[in-house]
Amino acid sequence: MSESAYPDQIQTGARQRIKTFRESGYGWYLIPGISFFMLLIILPFLANIGISFTQWQGIGAPKWIGLDNYTRALGDTIFWTSFKNNLLLIIAMTILPTMIGLLLAVTLFDYISHQFGPGWASFLRAGFYLPQIVPVVVAAIVWKWIFQPDWGVLNWMLTSVGLENWTQNWLGDAKLALPSVMLMLVWFQIGYPLVIFMSGLQRVDPQVYEAAKIDGASWFQTFWYVTIHMIRPEIAVVVLTTTIAALKTFGPIYAMTSGGPGNATTVASYFAWKNFFEKSNVGYGATMATFITLLVIAMTFLFIRVQEQHED
Repeated sequence: MSESAYPDQIQTGARQRIKTFRESGYGWYLIPGISFFMLLIILPFLANIGISFTQWQGIGAPKWIGLDNYTRALGDTIFWTSFKNNLLLIIAMTILPTMIGLLLAVTLFDYISHQFGPGWASFLRAGFYLPQIVPVVVAAIVWKWIFQPDWGVLNWMLTSVGLENWTQNWLGDAKLALPSVMLMLVWFQIGYPLVIFMSGLQRVDPQVYEAAKIDGASWFQTFWYVTIHMIRPEIAVVVLTTTIAALKTFGPIYAMTSGGPGNATTVASYFAWKNFFEKSNVGYGATMATFITLLVIAMTFLFIRVQEQHED
């Protein structure tokens, strides 16, 4: 059979499965989920888009102003600063945790479990994952105490070892506030990719590693050409979900810095919230929220497209 026949077979099989699904009556079970999705996601999103074309303080009748909010946003320096800070948070929530989590997962899976037993590997995995079960706002408040300039643990430790000159107002200095928040987010995020990657490593056939070892591959070559390749779907999931989380970050900023000092740690979601509730500029806040949502949707489609091309 020629290769050109495969697409026709795939389409025929897909149509047959759809027909079977419709005839079975199982489609009725999708109605509650679709209804809640429309009610809780689609309708608020459409309402938010509509509000973004208005000037509204949250009470009274909205005033239609067309694209004025979007034009204002494109010329707003705080708007661009907030998105720049979101891109920096991708480093703290996606790039660094993914790299560190991958190395830790390989270490626990290849070394700790073989040298000390799987129990120790599971114990350490649970320890790294522990911050994930703590509410992010609670973790942010604890780290705010750590960074406190007068009685915080970090400055106390620096003073204890004779590094008084290194003590800083970590969250009060415009140059240090965002890196301090990023440090907290790296600590908070490491456990998530670690657990995902360890589950991915468990499905890799050990014979693949044995074949690489027989062929004389070094540990790094095995890691680079075998491990990363075999758990590529897990890496894609982690990168996608953490990138979306970085673009929507709100809790740590709200709890630790309130966007300050100045606008040094302002991110898009906090900027939208501030316009919604503090400035009563609901239309402009809706514009910020629309930008965030469209960016998240675009990133999602991009990642899915790239993943499909790799699978092909």
